[in-house]
Amino acid sequence: MEWGVTLPHLGRIGSRDGLITFAQEVDRLGFTSGWASDHVCWPAELVSKYPYSDDGSFPAPPKTGWLDPIGTLLFVAAVTENLRLGFSVLILPYRPPVETAKRLATIDVLSNGRLILGVGVGWMREEAEVLGMPWDRRGKRSDEQLEVFRALFTEDDPSFDGEFYSFPAVGFEPKPVQDPVPVWVGGNTAAAYRRVARHGHGFHAAFETVDEVASGWSGVGEACDAEGRDRSEITLSLRYYLDPASAMKPEVSIAGSTEQMIDSVGRVAEAGVTHFVLDPVARGGIEGRLDALRAFMADVAPHFV
Repeated sequence: MEWGVTLPHLGRIGSRDGLITFAQEVDRLGFTSGWASDHVCWPAELVSKYPYSDDGSFPAPPKTGWLDPIGTLLFVAAVTENLRLGFSVLILPYRPPVETAKRLATIDVLSNGRLILGVGVGWMREEAEVLGMPWDRRGKRSDEQLEVFRALFTEDDPSFDGEFYSFPAVGFEPKPVQDPVPVWVGGNTAAAYRRVARHGHGFHAAFETVDEVASGWSGVGEACDAEGRDRSEITLSLRYYLDPASAMKPEVSIAGSTEQMIDSVGRVAEAGVTHFVLDPVARGGIEGRLDALRAFMADVAPHFV
């Protein structure tokens, strides 16, 4: 099992000193990856429903501080040496693809090849509208963006002529260090599973029960069969809360005693997860979260080498 961790880029703990302290310590502890999520702003009134809560509400209040994920990963790249840098997930319909590709390539170059391009199509129509970006057919737009990225990242004189995006032959340098940049797709729909099979190197699930993750992974397998892909080439990643005090929903948390945590991780591993992203929930700010992660790496992680 590989271990990832959500970086502290939200709320009061989302600060320069906090990010440096946290990122360097989890790098030292042996975590494989650090992750940042993507929101730009919240309209005061929402009709859109968050797909990962029972009532459709989003868990963070509208005025929560939220550092930009691209900037966050660039910053963390500069203060770490080994930590891979992932998006959980980058909402493709929020940004124009060529400019986004430049920023992604910059992360990969400056981190010496540590980017994980986690992608999704989003759920908050109102946010996209505030950003001036189209929301219609966003799945097809996102698929085409991934094709744009591939062209810019791999071709000597990339050009593109698609349904939504087009540009003439351009110089696009430097290319990412990685070839290919790993694409990990989030989502819990048949369209997301097809996106994994067509474009992905990983399937990144988040805050779903073990049964839901297993069902999604089966859907990815069926999509891979239809596309002629071998599912064994694809990483199954899952993001859960690390919650020693058992404050969050138990079915999407690693919580309780060491024995209970070992049992929970074991059930996740049986579902096929090989990259587990922990979202630490603990009192005490940065140090409280780091204490929870230190205890996990000392007491739980060694059981899943």
